[in-house]
Amino acid sequence: MTCTRVTSRFLLLRSTASLASRTLCTGGVNNRGRAPDMAEGNPLLHVSNVRNRLREIVGASTNWSDHQQAMAERVKLSSMLAKSQKDLPSKRMKDSYLEVHLPLGSEPQLREKYLTFHNTVRFGRILEDLDSLAVLISYSHTYNAELKRSPLSIVTALVDKIDMRQHIIYPDCDIKFTGHVTWVGNTSIEAKMHMSQYRDGAYEPVLDATFVMVARDPENKRAAFVNPLKPESPEEEKIFQEGEANKSRRQELSTASLLKVAPTDEERKVVHSLFLNTLDTKTVSFRSRVLPPNSAWMEDAKLKGLEICHPQERNIFNRIFGGFLMRKAYELGWANACSYGGCRPSLVAVDDILFQRPVEIGSLLLLSSQVCYTQGKYIQVRVHSEVFDPLTRQHNTTNVFHFTFVSDRDVPNITPMTYGESMLYLDGKRHFTQAVEN
Repeated sequence: MTCTRVTSRFLLLRSTASLASRTLCTGGVNNRGRAPDMAEGNPLLHVSNVRNRLREIVGASTNWSDHQQAMAERVKLSSMLAKSQKDLPSKRMKDSYLEVHLPLGSEPQLREKYLTFHNTVRFGRILEDLDSLAVLISYSHTYNAELKRSPLSIVTALVDKIDMRQHIIYPDCDIKFTGHVTWVGNTSIEAKMHMSQYRDGAYEPVLDATFVMVARDPENKRAAFVNPLKPESPEEEKIFQEGEANKSRRQELSTASLLKVAPTDEERKVVHSLFLNTLDTKTVSFRSRVLPPNSAWMEDAKLKGLEICHPQERNIFNRIFGGFLMRKAYELGWANACSYGGCRPSLVAVDDILFQRPVEIGSLLLLSSQVCYTQGKYIQVRVHSEVFDPLTRQHNTTNVFHFTFVSDRDVPNITPMTYGESMLYLDGKRHFTQAVEN
């Protein structure tokens, strides 16, 4: 889709304070990383204004106490919901097109939030920005000029895939996010986004991302209808059909989940081969297991973390921001891969992040990362997140994350010992194949 302008209703000028501080901090900036479309006064959506725009659409407050009251008032908006999708006008792909700028090169004071100790860009922060942008794109698609506030609660259901086009994200070069709706169901929306970085006079692609969003009523309890999408060209029709194919693929993967059906014949052979490689030839016993050379037991490749979910990390619907969950899961997964491989790994892909249930403010969030598959220099990490109620002692899964990393050297082979670990191994192998080999 070719679209060079953002719809005027979504254009926000940068704040005067931001412009003033940027003017004071441009000394010593690498001009090769400053994009001409980041020039002062250019009315393009700044990354820091995305969540502000979302609050305006929903009617949320930035103040914690006022925010709760604003959410309570949203219940009255239920009467504005469409009774069926036929009652809603069709939208075009360009209606939801957005372009958002992250001026790391033009605004040095902004870099502090995105920098690591090693002067690289924190990819977890990029995940936060992508999540917010996907929500805003979805609201752009469902925009109704006659309504002051949207009655829809649009939330992230799934991060289908994030493919890295290059491993290096420069900390002193401007970044541009673009994206639009590519497919729509009755109550769900697929949004594709692209991230590029300005370097040496041109934008270079960094990543492609596909998010699946769902629309719900103002109380976020029941599904709500969204506007149908009408492709306007053969190119857009092809994009829409790819969205249909993505939906079918997701359904097939869900049906074939190892939590529902047995492994395939080929996968059974893989598990048995792993078992035979760990048998102690001296005792010839099913119970006696020996770790093969250049290997590590799966049990020893874990890393865990705990987060107390404070109001600061809430989204516009008074729940914990999905981008925050992704950032924390990614950082834990990266640390696990770093520890396992003995070096700083690079991200290759993010695959199949499923949001099973929202995380409430005040929750104790338990994160558990596991290296579940390795191949050569590649490390597949699965991060499981759950909320823990210390009063009832109950655990409830909220998210499952899958990250594919690559090291600068071959890493030890991960080796399962139990049947459950073998299933994790096969699941990791499936995600690795999907991320790297497809």
